[in-house]
Amino acid sequence: TRGNVAITFVFATLPIIGTVGLAVEYSHANSVKVAMQAALDSTALMLSKEATTDTSDQLKANALKYFNALFTRPEATNVVISASYTTSGGSQVIVDGSAQVPTAFLGVIGYQNITVNGTSNVMWGASRMRVALVLDNTGSMTQTDSTGTSKISALKTASHNLLNTLQAAAQTAGDIQVAIIPFNNFVKVDPAVYKTKPWISWGLSSSSGGDDGGSSGCNGGDDDKPCQPTSSTWTGCFTDRDQSYDVQNTAPTTAIPATWFHAVNCSMAQILPLSYDWTALNNKIDQMVAAGTTNQPIGLVWGWHALTSSDPLNAPTAPAGTQQIVILLTDGLNTQDRWSTSQSYIDAREQLVCDNMKAAGITIYAVLVMSGNSTVLQNCASDSNKYFALTSAGQIVTTFNAIGTNLSKLRIAK
Repeated sequence: TRGNVAITFVFATLPIIGTVGLAVEYSHANSVKVAMQAALDSTALMLSKEATTDTSDQLKANALKYFNALFTRPEATNVVISASYTTSGGSQVIVDGSAQVPTAFLGVIGYQNITVNGTSNVMWGASRMRVALVLDNTGSMTQTDSTGTSKISALKTASHNLLNTLQAAAQTAGDIQVAIIPFNNFVKVDPAVYKTKPWISWGLSSSSGGDDGGSSGCNGGDDDKPCQPTSSTWTGCFTDRDQSYDVQNTAPTTAIPATWFHAVNCSMAQILPLSYDWTALNNKIDQMVAAGTTNQPIGLVWGWHALTSSDPLNAPTAPAGTQQIVILLTDGLNTQDRWSTSQSYIDAREQLVCDNMKAAGITIYAVLVMSGNSTVLQNCASDSNKYFALTSAGQIVTTFNAIGTNLSKLRIAK
């Protein structure tokens, strides 16, 4: 009768409302946090593709752009996003986020907002890897796409980015090594290093696919170079080996002349065998010049030689568990090898090379630029996810970034 029950009920109601409100507000805030975490994870994964080339400011700006496109919770206010890239303990991108979620019930007891936050840490790094970049240096690589970007310039940019990604993924010097194999109809080594090798053939005749006696030079070589060089006039180029050694990585031996390498002359960038001198590797990319015709099998088999611990390129012995990868980029169809200008003939040789390499445990990526499609390259790739048919030169950069991310085992660490 004195109203004690009513007063007691009022006071008792406040914690009841608070408790109910806390449950409701917590559930709502948690759903916002879940959405934030998903957006942070996706943002970090996207940033990882460009982290090695973006400045710190670009990384932060792109993080905010990607996050805002993914995070669709308008009730969240005061959103703050930060991003950083580090190579400490392997390459990693860290994206942090926080926001305020306005309350309804809890405002009664003085809590106007609940803070939610999250973090995503994307890491990548490979323990041991050997990669041969088999890169088309034929004349058609000067072709430009609709943006005016030439294929050779896009290839150089993409290769630099890939090297940066692989360098960042190496936790110990030498864990990841890369070889650069420029090719057209031929490949080229350092003549000062190789001219005294006992397994070089200096007398390739026209009947064996050497000097054709016409104006086209050494079966597609340079007209101003002698087609049958001597050790003193040799510029360092090799044509295909005798069949069937042209599709194998068998070491040459003086006892078996069919295993020898036939010297011709040409003008192109030299091969760089496996190395983790990242400055030298990047410099080699810059030396590439587009000229000549297309012989993909010779590029592929020399990529294989680059991963083999014997002559001609004498790769260092790979520790157990080392991944061996060849990445072939070309912009066209086969046009000429030592024996033929028939595409189908050269394609058949290429298929043999690819089959032999995959049987040896080598993973092959095949990238075709602005040339429609290619059955032989599709069949050459280790699986359908490792074949890329690009429609513009600019796509070389994004494709190599994707390959680099895949090779370096990108993962969300937390």
